[in-house]
Amino acid sequence: MAVRAVTFASHDCDAFVEEVKERAAQYFADRGISNKGNAGMVVKTIIMVSGMVVPYALIMTNQLPGWAMLLGCVVMGVALAGIGFSVSHDALHGAYSDNPKVNAAVGFTFDMLGANGYMWKITHNVIHHTYTNIYPVDEDLEVSPLLRLSPLAKRHPWHRFQHLYAPIAYSMSTLNWMFWKDFDLFARKNLGPYLNKKHPAGEIAIMIFGKLFFYGWSIVLPLMVLDVAWWQFLIGYLTMHLVGGTILGVIFQLAHVVEQTQHPVPDNLGKMPNGWLVHEMLTTANFCVGNKPLTWYVGGLNHQIEHHLFPKTCSVHYPALAPIVKTVAEKHGIPYINNPTFTVAFGSHLTMLRRLGRAEEASVLRTATA
Repeated sequence: MAVRAVTFASHDCDAFVEEVKERAAQYFADRGISNKGNAGMVVKTIIMVSGMVVPYALIMTNQLPGWAMLLGCVVMGVALAGIGFSVSHDALHGAYSDNPKVNAAVGFTFDMLGANGYMWKITHNVIHHTYTNIYPVDEDLEVSPLLRLSPLAKRHPWHRFQHLYAPIAYSMSTLNWMFWKDFDLFARKNLGPYLNKKHPAGEIAIMIFGKLFFYGWSIVLPLMVLDVAWWQFLIGYLTMHLVGGTILGVIFQLAHVVEQTQHPVPDNLGKMPNGWLVHEMLTTANFCVGNKPLTWYVGGLNHQIEHHLFPKTCSVHYPALAPIVKTVAEKHGIPYINNPTFTVAFGSHLTMLRRLGRAEEASVLRTATA
């Protein structure tokens, strides 16, 4: 779908923008540290990658009983999501290291897991981070026809039940990604704000190589090596994806599709009512920021506000930046949205899905957004 160009107000709460950037820069300067990854980030990378490699290697020995192989697939699903959250995501944002070659190498873990880093940079780094919650530019609002994630999206009868089946839809997200999504995005003529988008032949080749590599290690080799029936392999394979997909789908949705976040609409000339930084504050929510294990595992993506304001800063620093951003936001009267627990955040997400799916509330939401 072709969309009109969207621009943001050039002067909107300049004092907030200047102060939050200055305070964040001062934090790193006072401590003499880089805003990129540290030793802890390297350790996390090793742990996450090991969580995928070790169970896979043990399963491939053919020495494990069935229940242990299935458990290994569960662990691999957790690691699949963890690598995406905590390793690939930082690297593809250029936040893992000051060295672009390191970021490129670490970012290739994305491709090894069946996704495509080049397309992610376009749809996530550029489109989603720039046009957050702006329909239909933000590709994250159109993840599936099964889900209505924006008040401006077309409503279908089945959306009335989306708050009930959404977790099931999310569980299929990695399967969709590995086998359909990237191919579809590469084939589209228009992509978000890009019209007649052309992709370098080299990137297309890398996408194909990455897919074949993933299919090779995750499907072909196990079928050749493992002494199991095809249906047993299928159970394990689906288990890995359903676990990883559920985790990825839920975590990403809690950042933008909750009751408190807004879905701003540009005027007839395509201009947004706020400047970009303020727009990010209005469309993004943190959740469960006091939970250190969760913060570690999801790569700070429960600190979505800090991530959207400072995407090139490594996620290990988000917990320290959060009090700074919150204090400056409150000082300048800018909303700082935070759901205190996972339960509250997930409940708010389901409530929003229910509202978006009901005909009697659809017009109300649309009017409030316009």
